[in-house]
Amino acid sequence: MNLDFTAEQLRWRDLAREFAREEVAPQAARLDREQRFPYDIVARMADLGLMGLTVPKEYGGSGGDFVGYCMALEEVSRADTSVGITMEAHVSLGCAPFVAYGTEEQKERYLGEVIRGGRRLWAFGLTEEEAGTDAAGTRTTARLEDGCWVINGSKKWITNSGTDITAGVTIIARTGEREDGRPELTAIIVPQDTPGYTRGPGYEKTGWRASDQRPLYFEDCRVPAENTLGERGRGFRQFLATLDGGRVAVGALSVGLAQACLDEALRRAKERRQFGRAIGEFQAIQFKLADMAMEIELARNMVLKAAWLKDMGRPFSREASMAKVFASETAKRAADQAVQIWGGEGFMETNAVARYWRQVKINEIGEGTSEINRQIIARSLLSEGASP
Repeated sequence: MNLDFTAEQLRWRDLAREFAREEVAPQAARLDREQRFPYDIVARMADLGLMGLTVPKEYGGSGGDFVGYCMALEEVSRADTSVGITMEAHVSLGCAPFVAYGTEEQKERYLGEVIRGGRRLWAFGLTEEEAGTDAAGTRTTARLEDGCWVINGSKKWITNSGTDITAGVTIIARTGEREDGRPELTAIIVPQDTPGYTRGPGYEKTGWRASDQRPLYFEDCRVPAENTLGERGRGFRQFLATLDGGRVAVGALSVGLAQACLDEALRRAKERRQFGRAIGEFQAIQFKLADMAMEIELARNMVLKAAWLKDMGRPFSREASMAKVFASETAKRAADQAVQIWGGEGFMETNAVARYWRQVKINEIGEGTSEINRQIIARSLLSEGASP
């Protein structure tokens, strides 16, 4: 295996690292405390090309590959996962379906609006009260009437859906029923100013407090039939493929958070003195640091392998789930150990590791829970075997 990164991939990593250190990290604690969406940071990321990193250049994007994107996302998330999830949801869930399934007209119009037009966000609306990974539970409906989709229903926990710079959302709706009784699901584009489409207030969250998540409501919301994204009835397959990429990206986000935990743990281990020496000289602390470093390296390699498979056009669904589960659980363990190494100081809200500890849990839930991803892995093994 060639483990050398390309010059372009390293350029994206280094650009994101410098930006995150200089512009994101210094604001992270304040943004979390004030629960304020970082419009200035997102605008700067758009200017740098990070918010359209994997979008082809002909549509105004940066034309980067998925490996480079994951490397950049790790660095941004190392500084603040609120900013990381804003980037991830926009690129992986908002823009990627347009690139994969959109018509040329849709790509020109909607990617042009959010990427070429600059500094706009796009959301992806899948989750409902009774539907997430279980898409069959989707209750939002859309029926064709006089050349328009008429949408009724609601979504919840939708990232980037209600900011001042959000341009719209792509939703999954029930548009009929198949012969076997399963719902026909279709992806539909809904611009932000569409009559009948409203957003609820943002949620009061434990983590990701500087990002935007809120419920969406549709009441006789009408959009033209040409706002169908991809083929009618193919929404289920489309969202599965979209989530595979999203899982790898959330894995990268988790690696960034885990690395931030190790950064702070190392700093504390070198500076804190007990019994006349730095606590990093004690074996109990050394073993914690070593375990954190090993798990982070493994998680990073799993994310990059899954990203590489995606770039090569090879199947990567199993690897995406593996990377997402292992990286998110690695981040949880890293946050726990970072607090432990900081001791009582780590339990204070003024400390970065306390913020990391609050933020980390959602990584095991969003883009498919650890439980459903383990099911995906197990079913893949049972049907295809264990060979890579």
